[in-house]
Amino acid sequence: MSTAPTFCRESQLDQLRQQTQPWDIVVIGGGATGAGVALDAAARGYRVALFEQHDFGKGTSSRSTKLIHGGVRYLQQGNITLVRDALRERGWLRNSVPHLVYPLPTIVPLYRWWESPYYRIGLKAYDLLAGRWSLGKSRRLSTEQTIAQLPTIRRDNLRGGVCYYDAGFDDSRLLTSLIQTAAHLGAICINYAPVEKFILDNNKITGVAVTDRESGESFQITAKVVINATGPFSDEVRKLSDPQAKPCLAASQGIHLVVARSFLPSDSALIVPKTSDGRVVFAIPWNNHTLIGTTDTPLDSVSLEPKPRQDEIEFLLTTVANYLDPSPTAADVLSVFAGIRPLVSQGGAGKTSKLGRDHTIQISPQGLVSILGGKWTTYRKMAEDCVNRAVKAAGLPPVACTTFEQPILGGNGKALDGPLHVYGSLGHDVAQLIKTRPDYADLLDEALPYQDGQVVWAARHELARTVEDVLARRLRALFLNAQAAIRAAPRVASLLAEELNHDQPWQNQQIKEFTKLAQQYSLPKPIP
Repeated sequence: MSTAPTFCRESQLDQLRQQTQPWDIVVIGGGATGAGVALDAAARGYRVALFEQHDFGKGTSSRSTKLIHGGVRYLQQGNITLVRDALRERGWLRNSVPHLVYPLPTIVPLYRWWESPYYRIGLKAYDLLAGRWSLGKSRRLSTEQTIAQLPTIRRDNLRGGVCYYDAGFDDSRLLTSLIQTAAHLGAICINYAPVEKFILDNNKITGVAVTDRESGESFQITAKVVINATGPFSDEVRKLSDPQAKPCLAASQGIHLVVARSFLPSDSALIVPKTSDGRVVFAIPWNNHTLIGTTDTPLDSVSLEPKPRQDEIEFLLTTVANYLDPSPTAADVLSVFAGIRPLVSQGGAGKTSKLGRDHTIQISPQGLVSILGGKWTTYRKMAEDCVNRAVKAAGLPPVACTTFEQPILGGNGKALDGPLHVYGSLGHDVAQLIKTRPDYADLLDEALPYQDGQVVWAARHELARTVEDVLARRLRALFLNAQAAIRAAPRVASLLAEELNHDQPWQNQQIKEFTKLAQQYSLPKPIP
């Protein structure tokens, strides 16, 4: 699977218009879970259509801590099954998409005598659970070794460290690959197509009503089973099916700060294993920057664009100030973003930081299959479980899951070095496109590693429709440097307008909307 994908939104809509038979499976939600479900079902040979209300990964799936991990803290909570499954999935992802998932040495700095045996025992158990899927064995580091791997670590009373291995990744780039792979296998995947209501027959769901936001065209889609894979919005969709449905989620917000690589000039991550709110905080090398996260703030409501709170920002800056020297201040923050965890409520479980990341599957009286909870690392296992349940509920002919052997687009073949590495084997096709016009090799902004031709690729092959789609998710500019993304917006709008046949007023509106959004990712700079 190393040839450029044919993935055009209009051709997807044409296939939808021409379908006369009921779809086997309709998936609502274009994040990690929905994409995983669509890929799994299409790989088994089922007819699948996926609808996303905004852009793929607009919500939680582009806003993670950029870790594919077993979850050290879940081991501490005694959730052995979740950790074991996650470590297996971590190893599988590393093998399947090595251009996007990579081993990440993670270091616990030691400042008290008892910390070394305490953490080494726990991490040895982590090693054992990983088994043949291990990315490297944990080990004790001397003070000198710790400083060598974390040059900016605070050295007062430092007694060394413990190093273990998890994996880093690029969340929305992986999601794009999953959507492309699902489409390659025959699934219809359409963004900006919200499901407005369910079609019922004798109080059983037989389809969905969908509107294409771009054209205003409406579709009545019949299906043998509908899957709700909308993450934090799952309860809202469940109530659309059954107004009496009781909430199942306890949403929690986590924020992340992005600062210059100079604050952590290393290929290793730093973990603060326990904070005042019961979570862990990471400082992670990511896309030649340093990402710091995360927090845990319970939410009463969810939105597509959650906003970081000032107390969350101060918490992260204060926490890392105890471990990094020099440590970043608010003036050093290049981007700040928030994501929402769709935690499954456990009836008075207390703090959301105490809730696990297990997934659960529910089937409503009307037949809606909802997959709730989970996390990025286990998306494939979640999809397998969900499709198994949906197939049984719909009475479809059973077919065994094949995703453990199914290649992901871009994962086979040699990836290029440099910024095009994230495309995997498709990077060669992107490079060829860039060569077709001299200006395609121009950088969008001197502070960003992205070229004009990558915008064109995103429009032609990755269903990017807006400036935000490109700068937030197909490229990671907004998450790396919000001000640089604002500067790049006019050029992106111009390239998209040329590709998608839009006029100057469309460009002006796109620039205005993106600038307003991007300002939420910037912290106010102090007046000199």
